[in-house]
Order: sequence, then C-alpha cells, then structure tokens
Amino acid sequence: MNKLINSLWVFIALLGLSMQVSALEKEPFNEQRFAELQASGAVVLIDIHATWCPTCARQQEILTDYRVANPDKIFHILAVDFDTEKQWVRHFRAPRQSTLLLYTGDTQFWFSVGETRAEIIAAELNKALAAQTQASL
Repeated sequence: MNKLINSLWVFIALLGLSMQVSALEKEPFNEQRFAELQASGAVVLIDIHATWCPTCARQQEILTDYRVANPDKIFHILAVDFDTEKQWVRHFRAPRQSTLLLYTGDTQFWFSVGETRAEIIAAELNKALAAQTQASL
C-alpha cells in the first residue's frame, strides 16, 4: 500500500512538473517568424540560452511562473541556442548566454544579460505588454 501511495505521489509530482514545463511555450528562432511577429505588433522575447547554463535555467523557471500566473498576457518567446546559432547570437549582440531581448513590434524594448530577479523580468514584460496595448488603441 505504501508503495502505491509513494508511486501516486511521484506521478502527481511529475504531472505537475510536466504541466509547468509545458506552460513555457517557446519556438526556435526563425528570422521569418520574428519578422511576422514584429509586423503584427506582437510582444516578442528573444531568449538566448544554453542548455548547460544555470542562469538560463533560472530564467526559464521565472518565465514559466510568469506564464502560469498571467495566462491572459500574450507574448511570444523565440529561443536562440547560444552554442549552435552563433549568427543570431552575433546579430542580437548577446555577450553571453542568458541574454534576453524584449521587442514590442519592431522596437527593442529591453535588453538584459543574466537577469534572474523575477520581479524585474515580470515588470519588463508588463511594461512591454502595456506599451503594445497602448499602441493598438
């Protein structure tokens, strides 16, 4: 009976983790997709990350938590792999992994390297989303 209960708790924990991970919807960076999103006036976060980077992992947690807490706030995340997509790392002038760039339409709204304070990331997303709303009025 204890094994069954323990297994059930593990299943519930894994289910919760998978739901949280899936809450962070990202797409691989694509120049055409980025241009389309910019032309539509969307809020776009360029996430230059590396799989081995602990700062990047913390940023992913923060972004996941933000999405879960704000399901009505629509923005797109385009992911650039720091190790394999050097042309885009150079294009966005990212000095290292854990670089975040936030765009509202075709205007760069925010640039950050290594930011892991949830309140700062949330505040910048909120400002960009508010600017997008204002621009569409």
